[in-house]
Amino acid sequence: MNGVTSVRADANRRRILDVALAELLRDPEASMDQIARAAGVVRRTVYGHFPSRDALVGALVDDAAQAVAEAHRAGRAGITDPARAVARSILAIWPIADRYRLLVHLAQRSVTMEGIRARLTPVRESCTELVRWGLEQGQFTSPLPAEALAYVHEQVLFGLMEAVNDGVVPAADAGRAAVVAVLSSAGFPPAEAERLATTA
Repeated sequence: MNGVTSVRADANRRRILDVALAELLRDPEASMDQIARAAGVVRRTVYGHFPSRDALVGALVDDAAQAVAEAHRAGRAGITDPARAVARSILAIWPIADRYRLLVHLAQRSVTMEGIRARLTPVRESCTELVRWGLEQGQFTSPLPAEALAYVHEQVLFGLMEAVNDGVVPAADAGRAAVVAVLSSAGFPPAEAERLATTA
């Protein structure tokens, strides 16, 4: 494959992924044919990049995990206070999580939660560092070690995504709620967590 062909193939793949995300968020049952039509390509082109619908959903989950990792890293950059770093990182990743939350629900049918969690390992490891920092500084208090708290925090975020999907929590309030829930579960004072959720 020459350079021009490779660039064209990459552009096609990216377009298919972008269109597929929009189509699946609009209609979780969208077929590969629907996605191909929406992307303006023939069905064979879609299958050339993604041999199955599950493979396509898996690639979208990979994109989501990468975007979350980048946002988490950017959100905490330069912050010298553990609780504020946690708040900033959550606020940075929540718009991405919100964009992909219906996809995560859909992906559970094909990728499995184990597969999703495996893709988020770098983010979980970074969260563990933040939590350990907060515990060492005395800002967080918990009978759980940092590694376990990072799992708790991950599940809190997944739970909030499901709550938004089910209409229990308004999407507009979910980012702030995520900050408060995560910090509170680490033993951080709720009133201070509320403040950080709006000022971090």
